[in-house]
Amino acid sequence: MPGLPLPARRRSPRTPRPSGNAGRRRAAALALTAVAALTLAGCSGGSDDSGEAPAGGPESQSVADGMTLSGQWPLTGLPADGKAPAHPVMVVKIDNTGSSEPQVGLGKADLVTEELVEGGSTRLAVFYYSQLPKTVGPVRSMRASDIGIVEPADAVLIASGGAPPTVKRLADAGVKTYTEGATGFFRDSGRPAPYNLMMDLPKLAATLKASEPPDNYFPWGSAADFPQGRPAKRVSAVFSGGHTTTWQFEKGHWTNLNSFAAAGDRFTPSTLLVLRVQVGDAGYRDPAGNPVPETKFTGTGEAMVFHDGEVVRGSWKKDGLDGAVELSTKAGELTLPPGKVWMELVPAKGGNVTIG
Repeated sequence: MPGLPLPARRRSPRTPRPSGNAGRRRAAALALTAVAALTLAGCSGGSDDSGEAPAGGPESQSVADGMTLSGQWPLTGLPADGKAPAHPVMVVKIDNTGSSEPQVGLGKADLVTEELVEGGSTRLAVFYYSQLPKTVGPVRSMRASDIGIVEPADAVLIASGGAPPTVKRLADAGVKTYTEGATGFFRDSGRPAPYNLMMDLPKLAATLKASEPPDNYFPWGSAADFPQGRPAKRVSAVFSGGHTTTWQFEKGHWTNLNSFAAAGDRFTPSTLLVLRVQVGDAGYRDPAGNPVPETKFTGTGEAMVFHDGEVVRGSWKKDGLDGAVELSTKAGELTLPPGKVWMELVPAKGGNVTIG
């Protein structure tokens, strides 16, 4: 039924996180959360549809009774100490073609993942947790590729809809999905369809409840722990013959040179994480007759981490669709410096990465 979350299958226990600093931080955070719950019981907060930041907290976020973050935000690794959002991580599928211009709400995201879709174009899976902008969009359809992207964050997926095989795949995986007709969706009369579907995130967040904060999405470390790499000031992630995303390092962050986001609302990551991934066939075609690709976000592959104008090469590993991303070099485990990350899932075959 349109507008309702897809039925969720009871999920098996999550894959344990790797041991090490990230695991110890997570265990300590949960212990402190349990203690804090005794003193915070009865305290609450609500979402603020005005878009103004609640006192002492990120913009437009609701706050859970007795649920706290201690140490770091799970999607950015940035310092966090206090009440956690009441809502789960929300991942919004946003169009990434010229028809989407201007994209709205990217500037408040915690994490962005770019994935290949049919016709050689890409689509964005945009993660929101620490901040909720009033409006995001334009919202487009889901893909089976999204299962491995959203599951490690125990996230809900917000999309316009999906092809029947994809809807079934996500439902079978236990991913809770909100589609057009659900709370918060609306059409922008100033945009042409289908690029006019938008989402009022605080309104939807007010109807959702999380049992606990998610685990760390990446293996977070410190800037001091990050190894020295080779100079890299310009990066081009080639997804297909028809789409390349180009980045320039300037003033401490990476700037997307062919972004479709509105001015002043662009996502400016401190780290680019480029993972070479296997891409298969999702088993159906879009209305134009194009085969729909499926990114296999599990297994192993080549990794490139771009930070502070340098690149460190290594490999990535992900055990299962709900597994955490692990990074390593020949020297051992690789952790990411805290900050916002844009993750490029570049096809190992048919894609390319050029560094300037």
